Amino acid sequence: MKEAQELRQVVVEHHGEAPFDLAVILGSGLGAAAEGAEQARLYPYAGFSCFPRTRVTGHAGQLLVGRLRNWRVLFFLGRFHLYQGLEARQVCAPVRIARLLGCHSLLLTNAVGGIRRDLVPGSFMAVCDHLNLQGDNPLRGETDNPFLDLSRLYEQDYVPALQDFARQRGIVLAPGVLAAVTGPCYETPAEVRALERLGADAVSMSTVPEAIFGKYLGMRVAALSFVANRAAGLDSSTLNHREVVAAGNDGAAPLAGLIGELVAFWQSAS
Repeated sequence: MKEAQELRQVVVEHHGEAPFDLAVILGSGLGAAAEGAEQARLYPYAGFSCFPRTRVTGHAGQLLVGRLRNWRVLFFLGRFHLYQGLEARQVCAPVRIARLLGCHSLLLTNAVGGIRRDLVPGSFMAVCDHLNLQGDNPLRGETDNPFLDLSRLYEQDYVPALQDFARQRGIVLAPGVLAAVTGPCYETPAEVRALERLGADAVSMSTVPEAIFGKYLGMRVAALSFVANRAAGLDSSTLNHREVVAAGNDGAAPLAGLIGELVAFWQSAS
């Protein structure tokens, strides 16, 4: 990725040549989950041509570089979406940058609408599989062996340990299937019923392209979803993005704990 070399040079100048261990992409309102990073330094997306020139409320548009439990970590405070007029390959810019900087692990987070009955606002879902209903794939047009087996896309070994950690802290965490739709409109009640029948437990407008591309680049991929609301038509409330961002702010602190515990699990398993 030629455009990312400028960013890589700046990061290396300040943080050294050693490869980074983990990249975390933080979803709507979840940016505060990175506040525990040590030796942190911020790099605005707007200062580098490798990031798309578009932003969404609730996404700060900054790369935070720091350390977490002695791992060198990249926190992407904000992501990109197809509904911004981008293609699936373009929204994966942070993943490509993370791999360029040496990351072997990728953690994707998002704010989702809960479909399954137990996925109530404030709970978390460990993504175990997905339904890609976005009509695009980041490997479309790729000529170097794009025929990727996605049957083991999302890491699952960490889930029991993370559930034990969550239970001790009063955090609800359950595995589930994520449906990815294009947005930006929220789904209709009929669409939510259809998603449920297809096997979806929660619905999002992101994450799946990044997961696919991370796997393609040889990264270990995990995804944690914060349930910001019930999916459309499952309760009487009217959905709006401001409330999703506000809910994400509430979820940032428990998410930070889950991220730290996941890092500890991966370190012990290495």
